[in-house]
Amino acid sequence: MDIRKGKPEDMKAVLALIQELAIFEKEPDAVLITQEDLIRDGFGENPLFHVFVAEADKEIVGIALYYYRYSTWKGKTIHLEDLIVKEKMRGTGLGSALYSEIMKQGKKDNVRRIEWNVLDWNTPAVNFYENSGAKVLEGWRVVQMDEAGINSYLEKIN
Repeated sequence: MDIRKGKPEDMKAVLALIQELAIFEKEPDAVLITQEDLIRDGFGENPLFHVFVAEADKEIVGIALYYYRYSTWKGKTIHLEDLIVKEKMRGTGLGSALYSEIMKQGKKDNVRRIEWNVLDWNTPAVNFYENSGAKVLEGWRVVQMDEAGINSYLEKIN
């Protein structure tokens, strides 16, 4: 296996892995982005994300997609948006290798925190993270406003 920074020509395979994750998370119709969106947003003058890709036999079989955030308490942080391993490659150590790459990137960037979300029913992932020393925070809720909600809110206040 080889782990490297992603390139624009990798985005077709990256999108396929994102779609595989959506199916795993029981949201098969949730992915709206396109390969073109990924290329534009990840490889322009001010990239919105960075991605490590894992290759085995010239096939991209895993990714770790992240971006930088700013915490008013900690300063610069990394948000790990997705760590995805192709189903056939799970249990091979590939996920651990990608996870390690993110931790190395955080150390290199001198961030004070790396954060991500994990579904509560994904017990293997929760256990892996806890065993690595990560804290799974109790009492916090993820809050999101989708496009319809944004539009509805703005209509209410105008």
